[in-house]
Amino acid sequence: MVVDRSAIGRILIIKLRAVGDVLLSTVVTKNLRLAFPDAHIDFLTEPPGVDILRGNPHVDQTLVYDRSRMTGLGLIRLVRSRKYDLVIDLFANPRTALVTRLSGAAHRVGYRFRGRTYAYNHVAEPRGSQVHNTQFNLDALETLGIPIEDRNVHLYFSRQDESYVDEFLARVQLSGRFCVGLNTSGGWYTKRWGADKFGGLADRLIDRYGAAIILTWGPGQLADVEHIRSMMKREACVPPATTLQQLAVLLKRCAIVVSNDSGPMHIAAAVGTPVLGIYGPTNPQLQGPYGSKHLVVRNEGLDCLGCNLTKCPIGHPCMLELSVDAVMEAVERLLAKTGRSPA
Repeated sequence: MVVDRSAIGRILIIKLRAVGDVLLSTVVTKNLRLAFPDAHIDFLTEPPGVDILRGNPHVDQTLVYDRSRMTGLGLIRLVRSRKYDLVIDLFANPRTALVTRLSGAAHRVGYRFRGRTYAYNHVAEPRGSQVHNTQFNLDALETLGIPIEDRNVHLYFSRQDESYVDEFLARVQLSGRFCVGLNTSGGWYTKRWGADKFGGLADRLIDRYGAAIILTWGPGQLADVEHIRSMMKREACVPPATTLQQLAVLLKRCAIVVSNDSGPMHIAAAVGTPVLGIYGPTNPQLQGPYGSKHLVVRNEGLDCLGCNLTKCPIGHPCMLELSVDAVMEAVERLLAKTGRSPA
């Protein structure tokens, strides 16, 4: 069903979590702005996703749903009070479906998930098992007849963010070095390659390329990267705490990034740094680093790859049996593909 654009003055996008998913959903923001240049566009998310939206010129205001401070009823009241004409529910869980249905908006977009279609009068077919997450989000716009003129995700940082990172790199004498970012985090333990393997890979990269290794980390992860550094034979850099914007700059300054499937992996891809994604329980065709310059590595030959399980019933072979040699070979392919090898 095509929507009458002249009738749309206020728009709400809903994507509650997680960091990587919120980032991939920003593919809709510029297309909405192009289609509705005079509309007021809000984005509803939870606290972890707020920084992803900071500075986005296609979003007028970010609304924050903090479960520790706001009830579900309070969220419904907030959304109703803003009198939206169009609500696009990219999250489409039972809570956001209810919020969308009670929003008061004349046009309500969501996906044909069981028990949720009552909330929407524009329904997209859920192709999450067939297309990349970015296209899944764009399907909601195409359901409205909105042309897709931009297929980029959007992440912004300030000059102050750049100065902070560049001053740090200069202080630790990494400016101009061949820096490789290693991101060892992952929302599920089943997504995480072993700490000892990351340490072994880091030593190999230093010995082979003279790389400067940067071990990135986020809240609650400092002890993990310090443990990896302690296992290494060579030196590695553990940067200070960063905001997501500062992390984006740091990853942009790297020649390549090797990462588990996680928010920082998607941030690295968004800022244009070639990424080697390490995959097991998730499907890189659907949730991989976005863009053509990246590669992924998996423990090929396993029948259970892409299981989407947060707990492994068979001993986690997709990660535990993925060797340092296999990942190092994939790094070499990525460097050859992108021309990022050190001179």
